Amino acid sequence: MEFPNHHRQIVEDLMAGKFMLPNERTYQTVKDNEQSYTYFFKASFNYELRLTQDYAYVVSEESAEMLSRDICIFIALLSYELDRDGKNFLERIQFSEFEMEEIENYFTNSSYIDLILSNKQLKDADARKNFINTLNRRNIIEKTGDNRFVFTSAHKFFVDFATDIVKYENTEKEG
Repeated sequence: MEFPNHHRQIVEDLMAGKFMLPNERTYQTVKDNEQSYTYFFKASFNYELRLTQDYAYVVSEESAEMLSRDICIFIALLSYELDRDGKNFLERIQFSEFEMEEIENYFTNSSYIDLILSNKQLKDADARKNFINTLNRRNIIEKTGDNRFVFTSAHKFFVDFATDIVKYENTEKEG
């Protein structure tokens, strides 16, 4: 059986929870072979391949991982603090570079400090530094220096997820 170029890398990256981005050769390979990869991940692992114009990833209904929750919390808290600081959070997340010092200031002075302290991945500066490294490995951010990073297009997954929750809650209130 013949597989497309970069097949091993594609499987390893997606199974490790990494988002593939449009500027990567592996993304293009998945896009060009979307039907085959959709079948491959479903038949081999019972995972669903999701491919958008901004990223590709796999999802499992059986997963109990908590990283997605922590990423949502991180982005939500950062968005809240940026908004509270008078900044357009969507614009900043989409187009700006962040410094770890800025992140630290927002998180240590947050009105949600109890939530932050109760989260293993966000509770202190060392935990947040490790968390940022995890986000980098998963292609959610791209480091631009030792203490600087930008969000990749994969951040849209978590923003869309938050938007869906708000829509669902509003529908529940109306219904």
